[in-house]
Amino acid sequence: MDDLLKELDELLEGMADHAKQYEDKIAKVHPRHTVGAENVVDYAYLRGHDHSKLQAALSRVGATRLSTTEPCVRARIQAAHNVVSSIQGKEMKYSFAEINHKMAQADDLLEEHSELLLGTSPNESPALIMVTLPAEAAEDYELVLGFAQAGMDLARINCAHDGPEAWKKMIANVRRAEKEIGHKLDISMDLAGPKIRTAGIADGPAVGRARVTRDEAGVVLTRSKLWITRKPYTTDTAQPPVPEGLPGRPALPVQVDAGWFDRLTVGAQIMVHDTRGSRRYFTVTDLTPDGALAQGERNAYIADGTLLECEYERTRVSGIPTTTRKLRLEAGDKLILTTDQSDADLELPGVPKIGCTLPVAVTAIKVGEEVLFDDGAIASHAISVDKRGEETEVTLEIDRTKVGGANLAAYKGINLPDTELPLPSLTEEDEENLKFIGEYADIAAVSFIRTPEDVAYVLERMPREDLGLLLKIETIPGFENLPLVLLEGLQHERFGVMIARGDLAVELGFARMAEVPQQIQAVAEAAHIPTVMATQILENLAKNGLPSRAEITDAAVALRSECVMLNKGPHITDAIKILDKMAKKLGKSQRKNRIMLRHIHSWDRD
Repeated sequence: MDDLLKELDELLEGMADHAKQYEDKIAKVHPRHTVGAENVVDYAYLRGHDHSKLQAALSRVGATRLSTTEPCVRARIQAAHNVVSSIQGKEMKYSFAEINHKMAQADDLLEEHSELLLGTSPNESPALIMVTLPAEAAEDYELVLGFAQAGMDLARINCAHDGPEAWKKMIANVRRAEKEIGHKLDISMDLAGPKIRTAGIADGPAVGRARVTRDEAGVVLTRSKLWITRKPYTTDTAQPPVPEGLPGRPALPVQVDAGWFDRLTVGAQIMVHDTRGSRRYFTVTDLTPDGALAQGERNAYIADGTLLECEYERTRVSGIPTTTRKLRLEAGDKLILTTDQSDADLELPGVPKIGCTLPVAVTAIKVGEEVLFDDGAIASHAISVDKRGEETEVTLEIDRTKVGGANLAAYKGINLPDTELPLPSLTEEDEENLKFIGEYADIAAVSFIRTPEDVAYVLERMPREDLGLLLKIETIPGFENLPLVLLEGLQHERFGVMIARGDLAVELGFARMAEVPQQIQAVAEAAHIPTVMATQILENLAKNGLPSRAEITDAAVALRSECVMLNKGPHITDAIKILDKMAKKLGKSQRKNRIMLRHIHSWDRD
């Protein structure tokens, strides 16, 4: 017992000494956040050491296990000290009243800061629901109203999509909806941050495919189809759209000379030698002033310039778009990532080469560092760096793809988890959009936060003091520097963090996603600031109308945050309703990571 008291004393003394190192930073935070700043410094010290043996020893004597210290770290340890002292018959060293006050104050502060940043729910649900607005929300007021009536508490607009005019319309619809339901709906707008992507890939030939569908026995079920229209008189003349509702594969749209088109009749037979040299026949089945539908019994590959023949009259096809090419990669392959942003030519011999939309990112890569493409679908590492004048080429070895290989397309995301990138957290476009947010929205959500310096850079550019600030934690440096990032952010009154699980999963790997989001939640709770849990919550339900069993459990864990973000999908209203119902029920059963012992009526036997 004496050893246990000694260990608790040493822990508290070390915590006090550690806090002295951060007195200057704590003094700079907003007065509302002073208690949270002091507590998050204590929590960082606590979690910087292994206390599992201390936890076990405290548990054996019936004291706290320190597993829920986040709200008030020192008070929780002091309470444990008092319990151990009481067991030994000694006088309690710390004031019970003061400990009780600090613990109660901690929960109150988190609730106040959550309401200040995110608002409140009309049904007093402990977790709010943030909904990403689709592009249709700019024109469809009923869609936005439906979200609000289903349980949306905040609307999210992603600045990576649409533009200021569409955003204004979305905001107007949200403001109109909040008046109709009689409840404030705050608007959060996400800044895109620097986006590192693959550059373009040169298109392939202008070839299209008219395809049949067959059953298991190879019998044709639906025929291949051509949608034939006149060549446009000017380059900006729109081609008549392909008729909707046609069975089977989509019709291949082609353009022909107007005179040849005008001589077509229903029942006329069109012959073509396709790109493989195969002779194919199509019969005109429908004819309108806008176009002719011709159907055949075989597949056909037709290129720009292919000859069509009908009644001994010929015409050359035009209007077929070029094919989009992708780079096929397998484990063990080599790939060159270059600062040259020219479209990649996949016809060139040797190791394929592809550019990067942010050349400065390529120049920062060092040998051995990991390079991830397309949300981690393709993993690689740098094996050499070659600088040639102003151009830098990084040769990569592919480490992992799905079985059989993966396609890398143009403008796919690149993640560099090991690389120190010399990039600001805000681009020029972000800074312009931040001005818009300051004028029209309630919260700015900022991406690409890695260090306290990134936070300071953002704070200097906040357009108004009362604009809410959400820092998106989505990178390895952002997670590793989290206590210091939060200390810097606590200078702003309306402040919280968003846990962007998508990019985190790419950078950290899926195995660590079992613990990292909860660790971010814990540090934020220690700072008494709200968290927004984001990425793929009820995604199957939103997209397909039916949730998976696993994502219901995932949503329950997400509801430990003060807010849960839903993304877009045709069934998003259903997802809002289910999440709202879950939030109301779980609010009685859990508070953050603490289980509330409510009455479980299912177990009643009387």
